[in-house]
Amino acid sequence: MRVISGILKARRFSVPKNFPSRPTTDFAKEGLFNVLEHQMSMFDLEILDLCSGTGNISFEFLSREAGHVTAVDSNDRCVAFIRKTAAEFGIGEHMQTIRADIQQFVARTERRYDLIFADPPYKYDGYVALIQKIQERELLNENGTLIVEHGKETNLSTMDGYQLTRNYGNVHFSFFKWTS
Repeated sequence: MRVISGILKARRFSVPKNFPSRPTTDFAKEGLFNVLEHQMSMFDLEILDLCSGTGNISFEFLSREAGHVTAVDSNDRCVAFIRKTAAEFGIGEHMQTIRADIQQFVARTERRYDLIFADPPYKYDGYVALIQKIQERELLNENGTLIVEHGKETNLSTMDGYQLTRNYGNVHFSFFKWTS
């Protein structure tokens, strides 16, 4: 895996065999960040990465000089891998890595974010509950964006705050915004 752009551009990291996570493909990641770079400045944002897995998306945000990323995953191996890689990249002070169930984290956190990225397993049955909880708890700052990565079998277009879906092969990103 590699970081596509920014201060960590071209830095590579290898995920161990039998890793318990499906990383976002470079093709999809590049498409996502092209969309984001045309919508907003990523400088000094407060970002939440739910189901962060390899840390792939978190590292990409920090490479683009996002201010702080909170990476949440329920798997010990994922959390340890993200912490280790962030230290190797010298970005550990800009990142908090938490081992937690994402639904429980969203229900308890007191922080607000400029951008929330969620990448649960594609067969996840909690998409609707997760999106609704983020909205109900008002976890996004004003003009904040929620991005949910999902497979083609998931349709989130009828949910409140839905803006658009971009697809890159089998990877789909649905974007949400709510006004106060």
